[in-house]
Amino acid sequence: MLTALYVPANRPDRFAKAVAAGPDVVVFDLEDAVPVDDKADARGWAVAWIAANAQAAVEIRVNALGTPWIEDDLAAVSGVPSVRIRLPKVESAADVRAVLEQVPSARITALIESPLGVERAFEIASADPRVAAIALGEADLSSALGVDSPVGLAWARGRLVSASRAAGLGAPMMSVYPHVNDADGLRSSCLEGRELGFVGRTAIHPRQLPTIIECFTPSAVQVAEAEVLLAAVEKAGVTEGGVIVLPDGRMVDPAMVGRAREVTTLMQEIELRS
Repeated sequence: MLTALYVPANRPDRFAKAVAAGPDVVVFDLEDAVPVDDKADARGWAVAWIAANAQAAVEIRVNALGTPWIEDDLAAVSGVPSVRIRLPKVESAADVRAVLEQVPSARITALIESPLGVERAFEIASADPRVAAIALGEADLSSALGVDSPVGLAWARGRLVSASRAAGLGAPMMSVYPHVNDADGLRSSCLEGRELGFVGRTAIHPRQLPTIIECFTPSAVQVAEAEVLLAAVEKAGVTEGGVIVLPDGRMVDPAMVGRAREVTTLMQEIELRS
């Protein structure tokens, strides 16, 4: 999965448009994008649309634990089969479990938005098999850390990638890039995230999706090198141990096989969705 697209749940006129834009998943936002007076209506509109469009790949970002709206959010989404909940401001495994106790069929994407959450990233990622992913909420985290540039988030981003991998969740997606009209900035940021180990990104506008896909799609050279490596390893029978040297001089051992497989699998998934 390379792309997720937020849509404000108080804008039902945008629901179908968000799906038609072609992201891998649409995130119906009941939290930050929705004014207090619209919370109840937004909740009803989102759940009704999802129920009527059961085949759509969607998540629902509920309000945070401890807010006046979370209980009603969870009660509403509990009626959605196999609902995917994007849970904001998670700071512990207990936060995840509290939601799963009320919605046992849910799959959770845990948003980590505070220094305490970052410190507990692995605990959160491994809290329960129903945790599908972890992600950063970088606006809140930047404020809490007192940083004004991506440089100040580098450690937290690396920590998230490591925690996600260590918990067996694979590579996480990047947080949103808030400057909708800055395509060059988005591209630069995505490439930085790719170097840190992220795969894919959440968007706040459909026009961001093509750039995200472009930046996280393996290059033709990467795919070709991965395919050559895998073919050579299989031919030499060293998938479980041993070392071979490829014609281009690269020394290959089994530790490199996993990365090559990730590249080829990701490319296959991208080709299937296109």
